[in-house]
Amino acid sequence: MVHKDTERQAELRQTVRDFCADFGNEYWRAKDLERSYPQEFVDGITQKRLLAALIPEEYGGLGLGISEASIIMEEINRSGGHAAACHAQLYTMKAVLNHGSEWQKKEYLPSIADGSLRLQAFSITEEAAGSDTSSIQTRAVKDGDDWVITGHKNWTSRIDESDLLLVLTRTADKDAADRSAGLTLFLVDLRQVRAEQPDALRPVKVRTMFNYATNQIFYEGLRVPSSAVVGEVGKGFRYVIDGWNMERILLAAEAIGDGYWFIDKAVDYAKSREVFGRPIGANQGVQFPITEAYMKLRGADAIRWEACELADANEPCGAEANMAKYLASETAWEAANVCLNTYGGYGFVDQYDVERKFRENRMYQVAPVNNNMIKAFIGTKVLSMPRSY
Repeated sequence: MVHKDTERQAELRQTVRDFCADFGNEYWRAKDLERSYPQEFVDGITQKRLLAALIPEEYGGLGLGISEASIIMEEINRSGGHAAACHAQLYTMKAVLNHGSEWQKKEYLPSIADGSLRLQAFSITEEAAGSDTSSIQTRAVKDGDDWVITGHKNWTSRIDESDLLLVLTRTADKDAADRSAGLTLFLVDLRQVRAEQPDALRPVKVRTMFNYATNQIFYEGLRVPSSAVVGEVGKGFRYVIDGWNMERILLAAEAIGDGYWFIDKAVDYAKSREVFGRPIGANQGVQFPITEAYMKLRGADAIRWEACELADANEPCGAEANMAKYLASETAWEAANVCLNTYGGYGFVDQYDVERKFRENRMYQVAPVNNNMIKAFIGTKVLSMPRSY
């Protein structure tokens, strides 16, 4: 069944479009060239409480679902923007909302909702472990009423732009019988860390092929209170899975937004660009690839909405979330290549923005999980074939 926005969703979509209209391709192009964080955009969308979409109204949020959050992400990218600058504040919410203590919710959620606090940093991945999260080595050791965190994470984005940090650590040795045990999730107040322990957490900026505020992080005896533990000690892996499913859905929406941006750009150019006395879009060699990419994108979008509906109904959605991310990233990448081919040489020129979006879009096949890992998940968890890893 084709998704049709509810009245509230349609209003939300228009709100995001209207906001993003003030941050056009020129804005994002300049930020990309400078490799600078789009602070003005993030401040503006925060003030509109759009990044508080999933926070319940009792804590000052909008009390919306994943469906609505996905619309926000889709529309940012469809406008020519890059939602990676702020998307973590949405998908990290699930771990806190579902498993955070009542004190954590009362202490932080209202301030996140009104924009006075930012939760943009999520610290999990390590160089040796990679996608095998159960093998991370960053460790938290109990010391009185505190925990002391030591280790290294090789991908932690937006820590300089965040006031709060979620970090997954090992609090017990790895158990071969239960690979997910012994991991604990902490919600760290970076304001206190910067004021009291500036040398205990050391970020090192990493330059990537597109404008992405990411870092390596060295935890050098970072002391955090027991109140920073999210849920129960040793069960953090299960908590971040909640966030991962939401992350996959929201990044699928971002990829779909990119896909529609590429299709729109390709169609407009194919209709306006004339060679040999007629629009290039009249040639089937140009028209058919655009059409095929559009049809595939519509199909991926349908799976995205299936995943959203399951998530909002609190039904298991791991398979659908992963399939949505896979299909959206693959079809958006096809649309990216089709758009670049339609523009020809001009597609490589920065003023047309195709090359910028082309670089940004490539991430979705690799992060937050490689598409081959999704194939393995579907093969074993859905189709019940033997595990390959």
